[in-house]
Amino acid sequence: MRLKKLFGMCGSALSATILSGAMLAMAPLPGEAQTEWPSRAVHLIMPAGSGGSSDPLARMVATELGKELGQSFVVENKPGANGNIGAAMVAAAKPDGYTLLFSWTGTLVSAVTMYGSKPFDPVRDFEPIALIASIPNVVAVTSDLPVSSLDELTAYSKSNPDKLSFGSTGSGSSWHLAGELYKKIFGASLLHVPYTAPGTVVTDLVSGRLQAAFPQPIAVASLVQEGRLKALAVMADERSQSLPDTPTTKELGYPDLVASTWFALLAPKGTPKEVVDKINHALNSALKKDEFRKELLGKGYTPLGGTDAEFAAYMRDEISRWDEIVKFAGAKID
Repeated sequence: MRLKKLFGMCGSALSATILSGAMLAMAPLPGEAQTEWPSRAVHLIMPAGSGGSSDPLARMVATELGKELGQSFVVENKPGANGNIGAAMVAAAKPDGYTLLFSWTGTLVSAVTMYGSKPFDPVRDFEPIALIASIPNVVAVTSDLPVSSLDELTAYSKSNPDKLSFGSTGSGSSWHLAGELYKKIFGASLLHVPYTAPGTVVTDLVSGRLQAAFPQPIAVASLVQEGRLKALAVMADERSQSLPDTPTTKELGYPDLVASTWFALLAPKGTPKEVVDKINHALNSALKKDEFRKELLGKGYTPLGGTDAEFAAYMRDEISRWDEIVKFAGAKID
């Protein structure tokens, strides 16, 4: 009513000026929307089922980001097609910072080469936020296999061609590509058997249906300690806290036999840089906390962090590196 009376007393030019000023006052200032983020719950899409090896890490990260940013981070499991379903969902989401992708090597790297038709491009369709952590692969064999070292496994595979099989969590997964890297470097003979769940791979490895696997240490550490499996080498430069007595491939003289799964956060392309920077800062802050780092290290993870630019460069390098191994394996999904 006060504006109406004022408009009635003034000419049309003055009225337009006042109305324009009122509208300008009510409009958000440049960058205001970004500085208010997050004003509601943020959805963290985890492109795998609950209970998998990556699910606990996603929930740990969500909890830490919630503490840092004072808002709820809700993990949503969207499994299927080696992570492609969940990742494609995020790629198509509104780039407002309220839908993020928690993903890893298999979905973001190997699938670039494996899939003839892919619903997204990891470089083109996402804003990289930051690396979270990595966890190495380990060369594990059934307890009944008559080998006790990596060299003995290689010799046994060559003298028993096509009699050894190794299981993975699917074509293009970290478990698969680690095995293919081993085969390529050593000329070893192992048949790849893809599964859909890590637990099934480990169960069949313990039972002897499979002879080898290349999982993360946390998946087999207790079984190794119980003598139900043998860990021959950790495919990394440093030993794993989960398997402290297992030598690394670097120690054994094979510095190129290195494989790990790394985990990262990404956002839909076009997400404001201010939001990306805010998440990056919060994640890096969390990774510096002693309690969170201790929790990660205790589960076998190596905390990473860093800038979004560093993550972008690293992902491009990884795509190039594993492209050769995917082609060597002949893995292709149309």
